[in-house]
Amino acid sequence: MEDQIESQKRRGVQSKEDLISERTGSLGCIGWFIVIMSGLFTALLFPITIWFCVKIVQEYERAVIFRLGRITDRKAKGPGIFFVLPCTDSCIKVDLRTVSFDIPPQEILTKDSVTVSVDGVVYFRVSNPIASVANVSNADFSTRLLAQTTLRNVLGTKNLAELLSDREGIAHSMQSSLDEATDDWGIKVERVEIKDVKLPHQLQRAMAAEAEAAREARAKVIAAEGEMNASRALKEASLVIAESPSALQLRYLQTLNSIAAEKNSTIIFPLPIDVMNHFMRK
Repeated sequence: MEDQIESQKRRGVQSKEDLISERTGSLGCIGWFIVIMSGLFTALLFPITIWFCVKIVQEYERAVIFRLGRITDRKAKGPGIFFVLPCTDSCIKVDLRTVSFDIPPQEILTKDSVTVSVDGVVYFRVSNPIASVANVSNADFSTRLLAQTTLRNVLGTKNLAELLSDREGIAHSMQSSLDEATDDWGIKVERVEIKDVKLPHQLQRAMAAEAEAAREARAKVIAAEGEMNASRALKEASLVIAESPSALQLRYLQTLNSIAAEKNSTIIFPLPIDVMNHFMRK
């Protein structure tokens, strides 16, 4: 599998190199004649044409130069100052800074037939200025459209539980798909994030009711476990008191102490059943 991926990458790189080499071919006799005439014209009118020959690009920009419709070099010019022929050369500036854009909310049908609205954000930059100019008419707009379709395609293979719990995995899968698809355009997708997942109101109420029922069930189980543990503790305490009759008298005195601390006016004196049985026999 890895060998196939490597071979596909090599074929892609080779095809791009062949494409650029076709564009950077010879100008021909007429083309060189026009270039020479343009150079002579520039030299004759040097004080004036110097302002048309000098171009400046910023540190974050690169310039792709076309000479008579052909790319002059396999590497973009810049940053800094460079010279062009005013009559035959034209240049296109490409911004290399990272660009971010929001993916509009997309109505998506998940794998388990639930309709949700999902939006996200994508960060990308131009990694190959020549490919971004020569291989696609508008790299920025094309990347935006591809991000929308990729979001729909990736989320269409996930169910609702995976969509809500595995956002990081979904974002990584989208980034890999977008990066692979835009590689021929000279675009590098740096990051993809899922911003918000909006569920229908009926589904939200159903999920809230389900969660509330689950919480109530867990609360009843915890209460039952507490009662069971308490009954076991009372059973052990009764066994200890039964083995030592004086322990019951101490417990009685402790109860009286607790009642007296609360400043109550009523005190209950329990009578042992054995004493009552003695009077009943008489």
